[in-house]
Amino acid sequence: MMRDQFTELERARSALLALDAGSDRETWVRHAMSAKAAGIDFEEFHNWSAGAGNYRNEAECRSVWNSIKEGGVTAASLFRSALAAGWTDGTEARPKRPQSRKKERQQPEPTKPAFHAPVTLWNACKPATADHEYIDRKNGLPDGLRCYSGSLTIAGQACDGALVLPCFTLSGELASLQFVTGGGKPFLPGVKLPADGCLIVGGPIADKPVYLVEGIGQAWSAHQATACPAVVCFGWGRVAKVAEALRAKYPNARLVIVPDGGKEQQAEAIARHVRGAWVEMPEGSANNFDLNDHHQAHDLKAVRTLLEQAKEPPQRYRLLTPADLSCLLPVRWRVRGVLPFEGIGGIFGPSGSGKSFFTIDLLAAVASGGEWFGCRVKAAPVLYIALEGEAGISQRVKAYEMKHGPVSPGFRFMLQALDIRNAGDRADLVQAIKAAGWCGGVLCLDTLNRAAPGMDENDSKSMGEVISAAKALQAELGGLVLLVHHTGKDATKGMRGHSSLHAALDAAVEVCRDGDRREWKMHKSKDGEDGEAHPFRLGVVEVGSDDEGEPITSCVVVPEESTGEAVRRALPPKSGNQRVIWDALGELFRAAGSYAPEGAPKELPPGRPCLLLDAAIDGARTRLVCDPKRQTERTQAAITGLINRGLLEHREGWIWCA
Repeated sequence: MMRDQFTELERARSALLALDAGSDRETWVRHAMSAKAAGIDFEEFHNWSAGAGNYRNEAECRSVWNSIKEGGVTAASLFRSALAAGWTDGTEARPKRPQSRKKERQQPEPTKPAFHAPVTLWNACKPATADHEYIDRKNGLPDGLRCYSGSLTIAGQACDGALVLPCFTLSGELASLQFVTGGGKPFLPGVKLPADGCLIVGGPIADKPVYLVEGIGQAWSAHQATACPAVVCFGWGRVAKVAEALRAKYPNARLVIVPDGGKEQQAEAIARHVRGAWVEMPEGSANNFDLNDHHQAHDLKAVRTLLEQAKEPPQRYRLLTPADLSCLLPVRWRVRGVLPFEGIGGIFGPSGSGKSFFTIDLLAAVASGGEWFGCRVKAAPVLYIALEGEAGISQRVKAYEMKHGPVSPGFRFMLQALDIRNAGDRADLVQAIKAAGWCGGVLCLDTLNRAAPGMDENDSKSMGEVISAAKALQAELGGLVLLVHHTGKDATKGMRGHSSLHAALDAAVEVCRDGDRREWKMHKSKDGEDGEAHPFRLGVVEVGSDDEGEPITSCVVVPEESTGEAVRRALPPKSGNQRVIWDALGELFRAAGSYAPEGAPKELPPGRPCLLLDAAIDGARTRLVCDPKRQTERTQAAITGLINRGLLEHREGWIWCA
């Protein structure tokens, strides 16, 4: 091949490809200096560098390239190094230039030979077959590949018999060719790889995962193991750019980066950047151990298992399907249908409505668990911060205990003033609650106005500060923060102050009064029913006497049955086995008395007789007129039916009337 067929830049490219990109750092930097002096651009130098086993990343490569200044190492150093590595450009000896004072007119570069055009060379190649040495060695596939026959030499490597890999743009244009020879994998010289240049094995890209790999061997293994497309990026240094191009063209594709061993951190960074996933080689794998090596060492099943373990960075937002929603846990209730397990809640009503007595009654039920106004309650620690009517709080609690028995030790009180908007007050409060182990329960502030003294309730900014403070407490402590608040002059308009408070609540209970008649109802419920009224009255309790012998009284909440509740109450069965067993159980309950036996569940309402289920079955079974061998079975079925009808409650092996 005559020298006039080459430009100096082509010679430099050919020389660079003949050098080992995996040399020590000092030699690699020197190659960079001589390549830059020869006119090679960064993209070509980076593509060459990325094929090395000790390649780190593009940022380091670019940093070294940008630091190279003119002067010093020249292009001649590049050619000397290449010649020493066995490179030959096929040129004849350079003729000496004639001595002339006049500068010769620069001649235009000759047109590239036809065989340098990718399409021309590709069309001249023959389809590859499965018995090609490289395909056979890698357990690969010949699909879409070709073989070259001819005298083409690249970087001193004869390409006759080479497996030829096409590099396409994502729009389908043939951009370059890679030749897999016995000595390396050179690209067609003089052709720059585009950013989206790649080879898709097993396409097209649709709704399946897409595996991005360095070379054809890994792509073969990934595609054969999963039947999904695999993208050959032609070197690790190009994976990030190809991934970006794929994400731009296929915004919904699931891109999975599959690196060689030792490049997992880089793969994770790329995956995060393109909102994809990444795979890690098995623990203990050597550097540059790749997916095809794993295939060779094991089988395609092992490859598939490895790829199924792809990792994904956590996403801030997740789009759920209806099936996803069906798997979510339902709303957790602290008081069924009234107070959620966690969040921000409110109790509000006009002055004199009895909302503080009502609040204490509700919180006492939460502290002990069991039942409250027919609602199931899950016990939790309670802290009641009484900032209004502090002098009467002890009397209210004493009145409750005289009516219902001792308040649970899980009920605590605080009477000191605070401002929840003050970060220092919040921090001290949180510290005290955590020290007592009282997190995750119910923290009640009575009232909101006293918990934020001086606030302008009608100002959105002021109310926003209070809401933020309540949410900050909830975030620190978990559980439910419950705010007791007043209504305005017009009680029909709800809570006093700016409407943002109502919007921020997960649940709101309204307490109303009409003369001596009082009731509470859900004004806002998280996935519960709103508006149903539950009447109650305040029963007067004498709790002691003063210094002059006058009685000291307080009040307790006494539920009253609403008309709706009476109508809805389940009627006992009229006939059949359930009626027989219902009557038999009534006698057993009356005989048991109202004293709670040892081991009875905490959900048992005070004064309600209960029986062990086994004892109930044994005591009632003989009432059934049937084969004695079937009496136990049919008694169990009858009791199950009574439980399902809501006539009996069953907890921890005990039953009682609902």
